[in-house]
Amino acid sequence: MAKPSKSQPTTPTPPAASAAAASDAKSADLEQNREYGHGELLTSNQGLRVNDDQNSLKAGERGPTLLEDFLLREKITHFDHERIPERVVHARGVAAHGYFEAYDNASQYSKAHFLQPGTRTPIFTRFSTVAGFRGSTDMARDVRGFAVKFYTQEGIYDFVGNNIPVFFIQDAIKFPDLIHAVKPEPHNEIPQAASAHNTFWDFISANPESMHMILWAMSDRAIPRNLRMMEGFNVHTWRLIDAQNKSRFVKFHWKPKLGIKSVVWDEALQISGKDPDFHRRDLWDNIEAGNFPEWELGVQMVEEEDEFKFDFDLLDATKIIPEELVPVTIIGRMVLDRNPDNYFAETEQVAFHPGHVVPGIDFTNDPLLQGRLFSYTDTQLTRLGSPNFHEIPINRSVAPIHNNQRDGHMRQQINVGKSSYGPNLLNDNSPRQAKQSEGGFVSHHERMEAHKVRARSKSFVDHYSQARLFWNSQADIEKVHIVKALRFELGKVEAESVRKRMLMQLSLVATELATRVAKGLGLEVPTAEGVQLNYGLGADADVAAHQSKPASGNEPKSDALSIENSPYNAKKSIETKQVAILAADGADGAAIASLTKALEAKGAVAKLVAPHLGKLRVQGGEALTVDFSLQTTASVLFDGVYVVGDGQALSQQHDAVHFVNEAFRHCKPVGATAAGKALLSEAAYGGAKDLLSSDGVTIGDNGTDQFLTDLAQGRFWSRELNAEPKV
Repeated sequence: MAKPSKSQPTTPTPPAASAAAASDAKSADLEQNREYGHGELLTSNQGLRVNDDQNSLKAGERGPTLLEDFLLREKITHFDHERIPERVVHARGVAAHGYFEAYDNASQYSKAHFLQPGTRTPIFTRFSTVAGFRGSTDMARDVRGFAVKFYTQEGIYDFVGNNIPVFFIQDAIKFPDLIHAVKPEPHNEIPQAASAHNTFWDFISANPESMHMILWAMSDRAIPRNLRMMEGFNVHTWRLIDAQNKSRFVKFHWKPKLGIKSVVWDEALQISGKDPDFHRRDLWDNIEAGNFPEWELGVQMVEEEDEFKFDFDLLDATKIIPEELVPVTIIGRMVLDRNPDNYFAETEQVAFHPGHVVPGIDFTNDPLLQGRLFSYTDTQLTRLGSPNFHEIPINRSVAPIHNNQRDGHMRQQINVGKSSYGPNLLNDNSPRQAKQSEGGFVSHHERMEAHKVRARSKSFVDHYSQARLFWNSQADIEKVHIVKALRFELGKVEAESVRKRMLMQLSLVATELATRVAKGLGLEVPTAEGVQLNYGLGADADVAAHQSKPASGNEPKSDALSIENSPYNAKKSIETKQVAILAADGADGAAIASLTKALEAKGAVAKLVAPHLGKLRVQGGEALTVDFSLQTTASVLFDGVYVVGDGQALSQQHDAVHFVNEAFRHCKPVGATAAGKALLSEAAYGGAKDLLSSDGVTIGDNGTDQFLTDLAQGRFWSRELNAEPKV
């Protein structure tokens, strides 16, 4: 057993724990990874032995989390205060100002003022990665934060969501464990902004509730092409309250007007090296250019009487409501039209909180949401240093603030008068409480009668069916990418026991998935029969009652879960797409001008790339300004490549050959004039000898229209499926 460091107090080891440690020493994996505290009983910071560290204290299995849960508060408080002053999660972010405009149908679902027809509300939206530090890359395989601050006339409303509609865990008390597992390992602070390591997959393999989310995280959704082509979700089930105070359950969706697009993993790796600020630069540049990103807000509404009609629990944050069961109704739009003036003052100091709601929006008893309602305020107190963080300009409400809160570090509001309490008679009981008819917030009336317990509702137990639904819904190429992602991630895991346990978990989702992943790891899929795979329970929990059955295999498909098949990608457009026009001295200036004009007419952006910077000498016109040299850019930063000019001369440039070759390998549209054909021939490689006749490759002086059509389609996955052995 490793000896405790001098900074760690030594405590007597109970005989039972010593016996357990001696027994465990027979395991090679445990012996190799033994740490301080091995074999001991879990305690609080005060030395109290903890019976259940996996479930928050609730009023009934499906009831709200209780404020008296001192273990939850201690655990999350300590977690929230671990980093100063950087955000513990979502540290790397980018943001923009804009507005939200409600459509005519929004008011029938909610009495919130900002959802009344035609109402335009200023907003500030922040996108982020989760796991990395502020200096990490934009292109990490990670969940993306998607948070929107609405400056409504009734106060601040914060939409705090992600680009993935589900989460890893069901109960907020497990959140510190999840983040500790995915963050760099504490002994060496490795790896940064990555999940391919022992601790993360050890946690996932022991928590089957994470299996649905992990397939999303291993899919192309976790490496978006840009933030403008990314969906957003609020994850939890909420309530909307209408003007008659009728409550309905709701799931929120942001649908990008430009459709949903991602990169492939090899591109993500290269973009991280070529331009680690790729996402923030793209958002900034497009807003500056007037290409304002736009999303529509959609809702899935469920009547209260239909709460239990599904084969999953609406309060379970690891589940979606398939759009085939409850369609998404679009109720408004968001436009981002102004960049921040100061990154620190706005993007860094903005403080979001899911508890910032307005009349017409209310909470449910989702145990993940309930814990977050405490955590966010506590985090802001540490990060921004004061209970007055709401007075920082970017966080300030446009609605007047009148209350009896006073003083505190960095107080800005100067309150006059002698009364700062209520009720008071010296100031005519002002500020007084607002009646509901005056816009006063009244929590939804919900009857509660239950035992005080630490438990998980049995309705939360199914962990594999929706993971199988997601797998079934993916296009063939998307399945290939998920398999490759899992092979990469698990291939970085040193402990074979963890890899095997993950294969068992995957086999309960889909045998095909587990078999394909196992092949890349050089392992056989172990049998899960008789093996406990759910350790995320309290010490005295009935494990058998919480053991999820495997997916049945009869789960349907949902096109909305696939990027390739998504109905939101039906619009084929080249708006804002970046095209590299590759040329060398002596190129046809008229051809470059014609292609540029055709691209810009449809909203694309053309950039001239040449072997050198400065001016490009062309035939039939004045010299052109080069945007990038081959040494200062790469094909991974573009959506398509078109070669204009002397392909024979360019084929002597290794960087030019690599530029085209790489674009082809990443399945992007490639075009060339007749004079540029020689470069495409030179760029062919072993698995793509038919490059010139492949899908998405256009050659000829009259091929502009076809290239524009190919650019609108986006990717030609047949190249990847045909060029590589099946995975």
